[in-house]
Amino acid sequence: MDAAFTEEQHEIRRTLRELLLKRCGPDGVKAAVRTPPGYDQELWRELAGRLGLPGLALPTAYGGVGCGPTELALACEETGRAVLPSPLIATAALAAPLILALGSARQREGLLPALATGELTGTLVVPGGQLATALALTGPNDGGWAGGGRAGGIQARPADDGWRLYGEAGQVLAGHTAEVLVVAAHTGGYARSRTLLFLVRAATAGGSGGPGGRRDGGPGVPGLLRTRQTALDETRAQARLELREVPAELLGEGDGAEAAVSAALAATGVVAAAALAAEAVGTADAALTRTVGYVKEREQFGRPIGSFQAVQHRLADLYVRLQAARSAAYYAAWSAGGNGPGGAGPDGAAEPGAAALALAQALETLRTVAAEAVQLHGGIGFTWEHEAQLYFKRAACDELLLGPVHRLRARAAEEAGLFAGGAVQAGACGGPDRSGPAAVRAPKAVDV
Repeated sequence: MDAAFTEEQHEIRRTLRELLLKRCGPDGVKAAVRTPPGYDQELWRELAGRLGLPGLALPTAYGGVGCGPTELALACEETGRAVLPSPLIATAALAAPLILALGSARQREGLLPALATGELTGTLVVPGGQLATALALTGPNDGGWAGGGRAGGIQARPADDGWRLYGEAGQVLAGHTAEVLVVAAHTGGYARSRTLLFLVRAATAGGSGGPGGRRDGGPGVPGLLRTRQTALDETRAQARLELREVPAELLGEGDGAEAAVSAALAATGVVAAAALAAEAVGTADAALTRTVGYVKEREQFGRPIGSFQAVQHRLADLYVRLQAARSAAYYAAWSAGGNGPGGAGPDGAAEPGAAALALAQALETLRTVAAEAVQLHGGIGFTWEHEAQLYFKRAACDELLLGPVHRLRARAAEEAGLFAGGAVQAGACGGPDRSGPAAVRAPKAVDV
């Protein structure tokens, strides 16, 4: 294994960092989140058109760059460093991989090129705020996470010209502006209920009335009502969607098997977790860098506070945490690209549990670094005007959306088989007999 980045990967990071340093400072972020879309649309068009950001992990046959999860994770690390408000995660890490995995040839050819160039944005709509469960990050996604056919969630019924969706979903990433909605819905009634994915072509993003503003789905989507929700982290825009007999089409051909949908969601969760872990690492790195710069300048008792050993120890601990989280995020992205022990190449399997474990470590690191950044900045760190609040809010909201951390770690242990096996059987010599089928297997090592 060669852990060094290629020159192309270094160039992606370098170019993106230079552009975001010029165009996405703290003041620019605060201004962008207060616009109706919740992000700078001109900057997004430049990132998509000039750098091909949303198409990094898409094949060239569909207008993408032809890279993989590693390049997407490196880009997300830089967007996280700038706390960039954008539909990148929702489009490139959620909607596009599902369309690529399950969509018919017509659906892929009709949607992926526009998603790759940023002409369209997309998102995954999961009812009940169950995004982490749907992506198999905090538990198996083969249960009733989407409503189980009971009241609530989103229900789908066949119609003469396709399907109709009825229900509601909250905490949908970029849901108030996305033009392509991949909706998880139940069909078949309670006794034969199953979860399938459907496509809804929403209206062109034109802006709602700001946080809490309402807008309908446009003349082409009757019955779709989208409301931008007020969130603690304004840089991660979320929306509430209400669907009242909204026309939709099944993602893929035929009825599709629920097992195929669960597998596609789980595979998408691996890529999304690696991208989100890298993004959290970038945010933590920016918070630590700003804090180190501040303690070098802030003087107390006639000397910079960074010269005090207690402050140096705290910063050193944060640095060690950050480097460990960065290594885990890079490994998860490398493994998600099919380079894990399951096989090499794009068709290889990812390391079981690596993505969830990396995400847990990154979220915990960001939470710790952001809290220490607020404390070490002293009184100014608590003010609304200072950028420390951006990092702290991102840390709090990401864990609420994708965690909690202990469930991510429990899922990683389950996938890695750490606690597999049955009861210990006594052997002839009084020791455990490991020859039978119920013998306890030794725990597997998990690379971080």
